[in-house]
Amino acid sequence: MQDLMIYLILGLCIGVMSGFFGIGGGFILTPTLILMGFSPVIAIATSLLYTVATSLSGVVAHLRLGNIKWETSVVLGISGIVTTQLAYPFVLFLERYQLEDTVIPIMYLALILYFSISILMTKSQTQVTAKHSKNTYLKIVFIGAFAGFISTALGVGGGFIIVPLLMSVLAFQPKYAVGTSLLGVLMIVIAGFASYASSIQLDYWVIGCLIIGALVGGQLGARVTNVYEDTQVRYFLAGLYIATGISLGLKLLHHEMIGLLILFTYCIYMLVHFVLHSMKRLRLKEKEAG
Repeated sequence: MQDLMIYLILGLCIGVMSGFFGIGGGFILTPTLILMGFSPVIAIATSLLYTVATSLSGVVAHLRLGNIKWETSVVLGISGIVTTQLAYPFVLFLERYQLEDTVIPIMYLALILYFSISILMTKSQTQVTAKHSKNTYLKIVFIGAFAGFISTALGVGGGFIIVPLLMSVLAFQPKYAVGTSLLGVLMIVIAGFASYASSIQLDYWVIGCLIIGALVGGQLGARVTNVYEDTQVRYFLAGLYIATGISLGLKLLHHEMIGLLILFTYCIYMLVHFVLHSMKRLRLKEKEAG
């Protein structure tokens, strides 16, 4: 029971950040489970099912906030679904030759390094491009296809790829990048999990606890998005990528517990900041109303 409570709290915390950043949650959960001793393939399948719940919760919240660009989301989702079917055989290949414990963390590290730099280099945007040219559609298809492959290969929602690329390549404001990403991610992870479901034995009690926490946390995280400036969202996301990268680097050096501590410390810092910042905004609104 104590172990299940730990997973419930873990699901809640990751759910908050999923709703805030639009990353589906698997980006944080997969390396966390690996650091906790799960095999990479089980961690991937568990994270994909978890991400279905976090993405659905986030989509509902951002739909109410009007942050979803439907046309872009659907194109992202369809192109991503196609490439999920290529990623599953790739993971089985790694597992067959016992390469997954090295290759998957290295893939994470490479992507984290690129997207951390991408987010920090992106300039603030004041609006989302309303019309799509033919070239823009090709970019959306590429982003969705790349996210779909990485989603199923690494057990992530794809949002940690889609969000920074929508901001840097298509000039989306963070809140629209987050909302639009979540709908595309939902389509991708459903297809990705279906690839694993028939051949992987999962602990559904653990997954259930993670999902219950995620359903609550996703709603809270999405609401917190609107009380932060765009620049703050980008810096928080870049910091999360860097903390995760350091954690995985330490795993490769066989210092899993230190890596897990670093990742959890940053996540706790963000959660405390969310609470304090939200309370401050509420007090200011009460003063203005009074």
